[in-house]
Formats: sequence, C-alpha cells, structure tokens
Amino acid sequence: MAIAYSSIRVELREVSLANKPSAMLSLSAKGTVPVLQLGEMVIDESLDIINWALQQSDPDCWMRAEFQVGQQQLIAENDTQFKFWLDRYKYWDRYPEQSQHYYRVQAQQFLQQLEDLLIENEFIFCRQITLADIAIFPFIRQFAYVDKTWFDAAPYPNLQRWLEYLLSSPLFVEVMCKLPPWQQADPCVFFPSIE
Repeated sequence: MAIAYSSIRVELREVSLANKPSAMLSLSAKGTVPVLQLGEMVIDESLDIINWALQQSDPDCWMRAEFQVGQQQLIAENDTQFKFWLDRYKYWDRYPEQSQHYYRVQAQQFLQQLEDLLIENEFIFCRQITLADIAIFPFIRQFAYVDKTWFDAAPYPNLQRWLEYLLSSPLFVEVMCKLPPWQQADPCVFFPSIE
C-alpha cells in the first residue's frame, strides 16, 4: 500500500511461500515476504519498506511528526505482543498449550486499545490515515478473518468500521491484484500497473 501510495513503480514478483524461488532466497535468507531490492540494497522487513517508500513521497503526511512517538510505540506493540497472540489464535492447533479462545482473549487487549483510540477519530491517531493505520491494518485483517462471524459481532464497532473502510479503499483494492507465482522466464510485471 505504501509503495502504491508513494507512486513508486517496482517490478513485482509474486511468490509462493510453499515453493520459494532461489532468486528470492539469494536476496534474503529469511525466506519471508516482502523483499525489496534497490540495486545493491535489500530491505526485507515490511515496516522498513513502508518507511523507505514514505521517505520517497508522502503526499498526505502519513508520517506526521506530531504522532511519531505514539505511532512507533503502537506499531512496536502490534509487531511484538499482538502478533504473538495473533499467531497463536490463527494457528492454534500448532500451540496446543492453550485453547484458541484463550489466545483470542489475549489478543483482544490490543483490539480494545485500538477501539478506544478510534472513538475519537476516524483513524487511529487523527482524522486521516497515518503510518500506524497502514502498518497495523494487515494484522487486524488477519485477526478478523480467523473467525469473521465472531469479529463482526464483537464489541468493537469503531475498529470494525475502520477495518471495513480500509478493506474497501481504492488503494487496498488496487494492491490486492492476484498474480500467478513468478517464474524465472516470465516477462516483467510492474506495480502499480499503468492503465
């Protein structure tokens, strides 16, 4: 989303994590996506890619200075504590120490924190999208779709509204194009595409 928002055009290579191409693994031994190659430089963390893109162009001020510390703290909490419980909730059969319900309850502490922030504004920190919204959104989307019926009935009306807005946003719809996994002989596919 940050790359499209920043109007940066990149060559896109869709990969199947079940069959990771050697070209990707030679760039980043982590074997996770996304991976962004910029000449000799490789960025293989989502947040680092977002920050890089916004440093190139940030037309709507997603990186607003007045929220910098709060955004960093909330994103760090998302990436550590919430993601820990999300992984256990989503893949609870891999973590039989507790029930799926237990893991969901633990994750709900972060959901409540976001719900409380969204009472005041349309987005997490203010009336417009910021870095925090974009960095946290994919994790809340994952959480919601573990049990969408439960999530839609849960007592988080502001979080549900926020999630639905981002899911239906033109930016998200644009970036969710489906492509077949990249093969070495494939022609270049550029993103965002030029209409």
